[in-house]
Amino acid sequence: MNKSLTTSLSRRQVLRSGVAAFFILAAGSAGATIIRGAPPFKPFDYSPPETLGPGGWYFFSPEEAATVEALVSRIIPADELSVSGKDAGCAVFIDRQLAGSYGTFERLYMKGPFMTGTPEQGDQSELVPRQRYRVGIASLNEHCRSALGKGYPELAAEDQDAVLTGLESGEIKLEGIDSKMFFGQVLANTMEGFFADPIYGGNRDMVSWKMLGFPGARYDYRDYIERHNEKIDLPPLSIAGRPEWAARN
Repeated sequence: MNKSLTTSLSRRQVLRSGVAAFFILAAGSAGATIIRGAPPFKPFDYSPPETLGPGGWYFFSPEEAATVEALVSRIIPADELSVSGKDAGCAVFIDRQLAGSYGTFERLYMKGPFMTGTPEQGDQSELVPRQRYRVGIASLNEHCRSALGKGYPELAAEDQDAVLTGLESGEIKLEGIDSKMFFGQVLANTMEGFFADPIYGGNRDMVSWKMLGFPGARYDYRDYIERHNEKIDLPPLSIAGRPEWAARN
């Protein structure tokens, strides 16, 4: 065998054995223990999620809130599986998100120039979410009053569905905002509110998690890792705990 190859292999073996020995010693000296039951800390003690308290609207005006509640109720209508998007708190979720850093795209680069991009380039609009909702809602209600004689919340359910179809296809044109973009924004945020952790205002009473059988944000799933094709029959758990836990703390 080539001498340099033998030397290279020997060095590689030494490095591997050295790294393995380091982790074995580190694990032994750390005295690691398995924690079962409730974790010995409160969630987000040092880095709390960005949330707002219950009650009232933080961003929407009453008319805007009524419009968004009507929109989410038609995007997720009540049926035998779950309550409507409104009753699940999707409008509340959107309101809280717009009032926070998401509403201004605080963490994104939002300087010009702004150009129409290809589908592969994604969203290229200069409008941040707050502007999209403010402009989109006003323009949507103006269109509905002009074409149907009523604002969107006052329309019959079938007319509301027809308007949503027109927005999705781009057949309905809105003033100041692309109708397809506005529909996509509301649709995405409604789905987020329906499935997100309840601490953010949506998924009220963990309704979507119960519908799916999702156990939620539990501390430890190790006991279930090897249990394949088996239903995990556990009640859903929010980051903040179950409602009865929150009432005690």
